[in-house]
Amino acid sequence: SFHVRCAASDVTTANGPYDCIVVGLKANQLVENLDAIKRLCHDRTRVVAMQNGIPWWYFQRHGGAHEGLVLQSVDPGGVLARAFDPENVVGCVIYCSTEIESPGVIKHIEGTRYALGRPDGEIDDELQAISAAMTAGGLKAPLEANLRAQIWLKLMGNAALNPISALTRATLAGMLRSPGIEALVREIMEECCAIAGALGVTIPVSIDKRIEGARNVGEHKTSMLQDLERCRAMELDCMTGAVVELGGILGIATPATRHVHELTSLLCEQVSATAR
Repeated sequence: SFHVRCAASDVTTANGPYDCIVVGLKANQLVENLDAIKRLCHDRTRVVAMQNGIPWWYFQRHGGAHEGLVLQSVDPGGVLARAFDPENVVGCVIYCSTEIESPGVIKHIEGTRYALGRPDGEIDDELQAISAAMTAGGLKAPLEANLRAQIWLKLMGNAALNPISALTRATLAGMLRSPGIEALVREIMEECCAIAGALGVTIPVSIDKRIEGARNVGEHKTSMLQDLERCRAMELDCMTGAVVELGGILGIATPATRHVHELTSLLCEQVSATAR
């Protein structure tokens, strides 16, 4: 374990603006904190967005048939797309498993990889400087000209494993000990691969390897299960919601993802009602 002393303050009292900010909020927390984030920015602030699922900027500077598409499951009304200039956005895909043991105490399970990339795929001096700073702090921060492939690799696991873990209350290894659950996980991953392929993205790791990687993490609770146990809002729409929405746009059936999404959405409503 290690301890880090840093100059910390509430976001509402931080003295901005800054040249670079890292946003580690869950996707479902972005809009409600948008004003606080924007107060920390000037016109050229690089915003490193560390979010799971399909990010709001995915189809900005995409260069494909769906350029400028706003997914309502991710960014209802396009609020985030209007708030951030894609020129200033840096996407980040996190491969790091942790658990909150108590307030301010984080247990690191495995992983230190934080892949970085811009919406247009350009690797410029500022992006290299961000990567260098993260690397100096002991992280792996590779620069990706095609970060969208990494987004789908992460999402393939999250869309399948996170909601099922919430529904079953099982750890990663616990879920995958069940042949029936593993078969459902594979179905959802196959649907993700089909949508990614239709968008011109080849996921760089096979489904078998993705499942084996999850199994090797062991008795780890996904972040969604941790949120459920703490009666916190769960990060669902940017994962399964986005997959289902994209399936509808592209004409690709997503029955497994849709069913799991609907079940977990009801669970989210129940958790929200309990929290109130």
